[in-house]
Amino acid sequence: MAISAPFLVLQHVACEPPAAYEDELIARELDLERVQLDRGDQLPDWRRFAAIIAMGGPMGAYDESIHPWLAPEKQLISDAVRSGKPYWGVCLGAQLLAASLGARVAPGPAPEIGIPTITLTDAAAEDPVFSGAPPAFEALSWHGDTYELPEGAIRLAGSEQYPQQAFVADRAYALQFHLEVGADLASTWAEVPAYLEEVERVLGAGAMDELERGVTAIETRSVPLARLLFARWLDHVVEPAR
Repeated sequence: MAISAPFLVLQHVACEPPAAYEDELIARELDLERVQLDRGDQLPDWRRFAAIIAMGGPMGAYDESIHPWLAPEKQLISDAVRSGKPYWGVCLGAQLLAASLGARVAPGPAPEIGIPTITLTDAAAEDPVFSGAPPAFEALSWHGDTYELPEGAIRLAGSEQYPQQAFVADRAYALQFHLEVGADLASTWAEVPAYLEEVERVLGAGAMDELERGVTAIETRSVPLARLLFARWLDHVVEPAR
């Protein structure tokens, strides 16, 4: 029987949609319901969804005083994931998963903005999702925060600068990096004043152009890999969880 329930997308800013992951849902004719938390959308009952997809955003997972909706969002994630609901978290979505499972999320030693090499752990070779990926690949990274591994979680990937780049906890997956972002979406980010300011503050004047070129250079590998990993999550995690 095909997946009939919709997917819940937790989106924290308009310019950070599921992108390639959403394309895979569309290709499979699977429905999604998008909750845009920064715009005041209310959280629904997670029980009526096949799975949860939580995307990135410029805020920190610990910024409840600035964004009060973070507290109920983390409670929803905790309740859903601990019940066995499949979850796919990207960047902030990864940090929210860690925080929701009781792990510490905090600023890292320095922002990681660029195209680092992501290296899989030995455990990833045994994972139903990440065993489909090459042992190392390039991906867009854009974050200043990091997380500690939740109790019982399995680390799946790291980079030279940040050892925590992906983990799995039961049916919940966390990816710190942005495989889903192609050249068009990177260009959209370049037009966001706050994003441009951050890149130039961290990397210097003109760095956004270089970052866009980097995303374009890897797009033919990174976006298909995004869809492959997401497809494996749909096939090996979401579908059996039904």
